[in-house]
Amino acid sequence: MEIGVRIKALRLKNNLTQEELADRCELTKGFISQLENDLANPSIDTLNDILVVLGSNMGEFFQNEESEPLVFHEEDYFSKNYGDSVTTWLVPSAQKNAMEPILLDLLEKGAKETDMPHEGEEFGYVVAGKIKLTVGRRVFTLEKGETFYYKADKKHSIENLTDEKATVMWISCPPNF
Repeated sequence: MEIGVRIKALRLKNNLTQEELADRCELTKGFISQLENDLANPSIDTLNDILVVLGSNMGEFFQNEESEPLVFHEEDYFSKNYGDSVTTWLVPSAQKNAMEPILLDLLEKGAKETDMPHEGEEFGYVVAGKIKLTVGRRVFTLEKGETFYYKADKKHSIENLTDEKATVMWISCPPNF
């Protein structure tokens, strides 16, 4: 990794001259120039100071953005059949992320197992069909185009009310599927 090139790109993004960056970090313009040309190596503390001034941090600076996939295709999805429902994970390895989007297909009169209370929040969008959502003692009927959102601190379940498949785009935060 060319540290100097990345520092220069951040400096330019922040519309700073080498001299302005040097002044804010209590360094010399010459050192910033050498650093940007990969002729000098900063200490960890100095690099951290520079990154703070540039509105970044060590984690962001050294993260390899190209290795993190941003777009997923149908061949990336995976599904699991539970008998009367099929869960399709839309983002591979979403368990490591803050939220987990799935597509839930409830077959005719199918139901998803009742979830016990847990930490987090859940959101759903009814893509097709008609469902019954139960959260604690509250019961709702939702149809295509309607959404739900709740804190998952009560027992909750979902079931298909019709003889046709119902599909729900469901996002759980944090992941729990």
